[in-house]
Amino acid sequence: MKKAIINTTAILPDYMIPDCTIVIEDGVIVDFGKKICTDGMEIYDAKGGYTGPGLIDIHTHADGDTVFTEDPYKASNTLLMHGVTDVMPALYFSAPRDELVKQIKLIKDAMRSGKANNIIGLYMEAPYLNPKFGCNRENNPWKDVVAKEMFAPIVDEAYDVARVWCVAPERENILEFVKYVKEKNPDAIFSVAHSEAEPEQIEALIPYGMKLATHHMNATGRIEKYPECRSACVDEMALYHDEMYTELICDKVGIHVSPYMLRLIKKIKGDDKIILIADAFVEHGPIPDGDLYEGATDINFDFMGEIAGSKMILDGPCHNIMIHTGASLCQAFKYASTNPAKLLGLKDKGSIAKGNVANLITVDAEFNVKNVYLNGEKIK
Repeated sequence: MKKAIINTTAILPDYMIPDCTIVIEDGVIVDFGKKICTDGMEIYDAKGGYTGPGLIDIHTHADGDTVFTEDPYKASNTLLMHGVTDVMPALYFSAPRDELVKQIKLIKDAMRSGKANNIIGLYMEAPYLNPKFGCNRENNPWKDVVAKEMFAPIVDEAYDVARVWCVAPERENILEFVKYVKEKNPDAIFSVAHSEAEPEQIEALIPYGMKLATHHMNATGRIEKYPECRSACVDEMALYHDEMYTELICDKVGIHVSPYMLRLIKKIKGDDKIILIADAFVEHGPIPDGDLYEGATDINFDFMGEIAGSKMILDGPCHNIMIHTGASLCQAFKYASTNPAKLLGLKDKGSIAKGNVANLITVDAEFNVKNVYLNGEKIK
């Protein structure tokens, strides 16, 4: 039986359709628009809400209080209730080789189980990042030279599900790792992360699939070659290259990236290369003292007082970027669904279009999630 979402404003990448009907059959969008006859269809009344594509979080470790590597089923389902219809759990560099292999197997088992249907792959924030950056860096077991006998077991286990691999291009012998990943999976995407690489070092990896900057403006270095002169580093390179996508963690206070910087990035990168992420983690350190951190309840801090990711699910950053930058609902959906779908090559997701998978969510004007549809089935 066909299903119809009625009484809704459809959110497309560049415009809205008020008084819209969206027709679903066999998990796929088969029609949408005004004045569509819905006789004989199962009706879902959006009650005037805004319906857009399901959110795609390419980079998050947890659901706010549970990491994926502890319970991928709980984490994935919590995210689903918040409108995240596609998620890539992120594995972190603080785990040694054998533990990373176990974590990869755990996520793969969850993907095959039928009980975590929104998990679409892995985001490997490991193993070879710059040990100077990131939370828990004192526990980084990957400080030694890049060596095949260390990384091969990880790549061999993850290559068929890992869509994004983070690397610090300045790491010695990193090209051997990059080439090995590409041999295993020619479609692998690389992201510059936890790095203080010079632009030329990053650009050397663009032919191998370097097209993303991990949590832009966070955990990156600064290069000062000359007195009183700041040279270009990771963040500047990502802004300069039009083909680079930039991830943004947008918390409600604007600590990960300040509101003014968010507006600057939006102005420079445009609407097609920004990707919102939650980058949720689980730490239990207290919020640091001071007016700067007042109200920072959606951020994790470690016991050293350093930022350790967020407590957010992706609907939160969508709301926050509208507040901090004046972004519209169309833009928020683009940053959190359309753009990540394009990065990953998901041609049938990320927008409302005929033939696309019916992963849809209905929100209010402030991006509070009211309804969620996964493969055409209403689950909230």
